[in-house]
Amino acid sequence: MKAILAPIYFPATNERERGEFQDQMRVLKEMYGDVAEFLEPIAPGEPAAPEADAILFPQMIFEAFRVADKLAEYNMPMIVLTSRFGTVEMWDWEIITYLREKGMNVFSPYTVDIAKTVLRALAVKKTMKEGARFLMLQDSPGEGKQAYIFKRFYWYEQECTQRMEETFGIRLIYRSWSEVCEEAKSIPDEEARKVYESWDVHQEGVCEHSCLSAAKLYMAVKSLINEIGGVEGVGSNCLNESMYCDTTPCLAWNMIFEKDNIIWACEGDTLTLLSTFILYRSIEAPIMMTNLYPFLVGMAALAHEKIDKFPDIEDPANHCLGVHCGYFGFAPRQFCSSWTMRPKVLEIVDDNAIVIDQTFPKGDCTLTKIYPDFKRLSIIQAEIEDYVEYPGSDCRRGALIRYKNGSGEKVMENLCSHHSLIMTGDQAAKLQQLAKVFGWEAITM
Repeated sequence: MKAILAPIYFPATNERERGEFQDQMRVLKEMYGDVAEFLEPIAPGEPAAPEADAILFPQMIFEAFRVADKLAEYNMPMIVLTSRFGTVEMWDWEIITYLREKGMNVFSPYTVDIAKTVLRALAVKKTMKEGARFLMLQDSPGEGKQAYIFKRFYWYEQECTQRMEETFGIRLIYRSWSEVCEEAKSIPDEEARKVYESWDVHQEGVCEHSCLSAAKLYMAVKSLINEIGGVEGVGSNCLNESMYCDTTPCLAWNMIFEKDNIIWACEGDTLTLLSTFILYRSIEAPIMMTNLYPFLVGMAALAHEKIDKFPDIEDPANHCLGVHCGYFGFAPRQFCSSWTMRPKVLEIVDDNAIVIDQTFPKGDCTLTKIYPDFKRLSIIQAEIEDYVEYPGSDCRRGALIRYKNGSGEKVMENLCSHHSLIMTGDQAAKLQQLAKVFGWEAITM
């Protein structure tokens, strides 16, 4: 879906200014037609169409000061795109400040990318409000393997599900993981082989049986998605309830995203699923989930990954390892600088299971996550400095991540989950704008 914008014109404009308004509307439609639809312009005080997501100012003049009360009555976001470059004019900052003082939520994008982030976020918000569907596959979460860990997670709670649905308007649809896994096992090898061979998967050390099991799981999940219809995201309780499956869903998530643009999540984590959906659909930067192991945690982190020490580096307090399921964590291959399917690492999963060993480019990245109160967004500007390897451990290859603002203690105080999303590049400015769209407080660490 696209954001629907209601342009505002000011009746006090002269003939020259009216011509400039029309010229600017043509510029904006050309630049933003891929992410927005434009309604017929209205004057301040005229009703906006009910389908409008935001007010658009293609032009600003001093009349805005005089009709601020009328503008406030729209009670919807406002976007100022007044320059011929499709961004805000610096001459408009005084009017923008004035409108904000009157309580209006005014966006003043200074780059096209930021403007598109705001517009996409508005569309995402509307998509969810209209009942976007998310499919989660699980049976008795927390009661399976490693219950001493999995019985601690909020995303399994009915309260979490209810709050997500009430806050965003989405529908969380739960189906049996064990039944889907049994359906997968019943698919003939010949059918699975045709599907798998069409994917051109780069793998090392994976036997044919493991490859076919991964393809069969994809086919079973895809069949269920088609049956339900309109699914925007999918996940499963793949580790805690791994006893139901002879494989892992990593390859299935890759192909479902690659072919159908459906968002994924690991370990039944609906909070990560929601965060990934909102952040990726709004910003469209490569994104993945990993476990964060801050050096400050010490042996509590090291023991879980079966490693005896963190890398010897300067400033360890402002570093963490990013590791999940034996490697850096799953991401679709189109996001990655390297991507290889390998045999499983973790003892918790079936011996026939697979895992993805991939890397993101070194350099700037951003760690982020929606807090479970759905009122805050964490933002950590960071850098992938290198990748480290511990043969024989549960960290065969992990990312060495540095917090760029020297904020290790603040990170420890404010992290809301061991599951963190990591986006390539410095996305802090876009995340700040996205938070404004959803009315969240941005927690910068």
